[in-house]
Amino acid sequence: MDKKLNKKVMRAGVVTTGTALMLLISSPAFALTRDDGDDPGSGLSVLQTLGLFVAIPLALFGIIAGLVIVTDKSRKQQQG
Repeated sequence: MDKKLNKKVMRAGVVTTGTALMLLISSPAFALTRDDGDDPGSGLSVLQTLGLFVAIPLALFGIIAGLVIVTDKSRKQQQG
């Protein structure tokens, strides 16, 4: 019983160590070197970033949820 636990602990340690090493190797520090043909655009402002990554997904979620609710209510009224 103790050997099984020891194997699980060792496996978890190896997976954790491997994952940590892979994250360190692929860290953003390597992105500082420009590649040939690299042409980055201008950065986004805070409002543009919030709109792109917060407001638009929330709006899409609201639209999809609203459509699901509306179509579900119409089916229940027809059955009743």
